Amino acid sequence: MTRRATDNTKALDAFIAAKTEIDAMLERLAALSADHFETSPDEINWGHVGTLNHYRAKLREITDMAFNEGEHAE
Repeated sequence: MTRRATDNTKALDAFIAAKTEIDAMLERLAALSADHFETSPDEINWGHVGTLNHYRAKLREITDMAFNEGEHAE
């Protein structure tokens, strides 16, 4: 009995599409960070700190999953 080769073209296309979208999001975030999240030192208030901490928490969740760290550590 012979096995048919698995055609993963659709999965590969979906993977590349997701990766491309992630790359674009990371590029936009890096640019926003380089611009200090569109703030100047004179404008910074606790609202900005809270927003940035929220962004950081979401990114930490992602990096913990990707790198098996934090609650996702093995």
